[in-house]
Amino acid sequence: MKMNKYNEKVITVMNEIDFSGNVLVKRNNDLLQQHSNGFANRTHEILINEQTRFGIASGCKIFTAVAICQLVEKGQLSFESKLPEILGIPFPRFDPAITIHHLLTHTAGIPDYFDEEVMEDFAELWVEKPMYLMRNGRDFLPLFQHERMKMAVGERFHYNNAGYILLGLVVEQLSGMGFDEYVTENIFKRAGMEQSGYFELDALPSNTALGYIKKDDGSWKSNIYSVPVKGGADGGAFVTAEDMQRFWHALMTFELLGEAMTQRLLTPYIHTDDDYDRFYGYGVWIDKTGDCISKYHVMGYDPGVSFHSAYYPETGLISVVCSNKSEGAFDVFKEIENI
Repeated sequence: MKMNKYNEKVITVMNEIDFSGNVLVKRNNDLLQQHSNGFANRTHEILINEQTRFGIASGCKIFTAVAICQLVEKGQLSFESKLPEILGIPFPRFDPAITIHHLLTHTAGIPDYFDEEVMEDFAELWVEKPMYLMRNGRDFLPLFQHERMKMAVGERFHYNNAGYILLGLVVEQLSGMGFDEYVTENIFKRAGMEQSGYFELDALPSNTALGYIKKDDGSWKSNIYSVPVKGGADGGAFVTAEDMQRFWHALMTFELLGEAMTQRLLTPYIHTDDDYDRFYGYGVWIDKTGDCISKYHVMGYDPGVSFHSAYYPETGLISVVCSNKSEGAFDVFKEIENI
């Protein structure tokens, strides 16, 4: 790829923050930026390359939303279906009025197993419930199933991982498939995302980046004891930067959902931030400028993971920034937007 001043600006930011990860920017089929930097494995000094897989944490909630929308298209449920009508699992303190729409838009009011409004360290969750036991959605239920509602249904936006755990269980119940199997067959394969999957940390495939956390003394440790051993409906898939670009392309060309259902997914349902003109659709953040949508984007953060990716409808541009550090993706992502 020919170097230009815009590439140089991104590389400068990457060097300034010691970025570790992959950067990809495309418009239609034109490659505008592609950079790799850092180590996929620090112990063995294995360098990151263009096809390295990265964990993307909550960046994959949009896959869960697409899966639900596919089931709605098939007539297996509706967005107004009530949670007790779909799942044969008791939630004794939950409001029976909770719908699929509420879960998708983080407005269900249910308690979260990791409440970002009051908790800071994700790794603290696994002191009493070891992360190596967390291999499917049902494993998370004891963390919130019997808790009382945090707020009234539909009261306000409250980012909620537990809601997406429940959506994953809905996908399993209606499809008769494991959640990861359903997404692989009906989203990844249809979008040409051949390198992506929900891999277990104790059985990672080749060319997969380990996540790294910086210790107080400046050294690094992997995140294998800080996140669930296997991702699911609320986060934790692994993708390559090119596969994520393929996902956006497949979504926007109606290869995953019909045009009408794609618009349902991408509708700005609820305002999320008083400081920004930012909304939430189904599994996707949506930025507006006036009456126009300027950006659809997803992001994810875990210990040892930072990820940002966006589709800009006015230009058709797609950006993907994957990192195997807890921070860094946002700085590079913003520099891409600046130029």
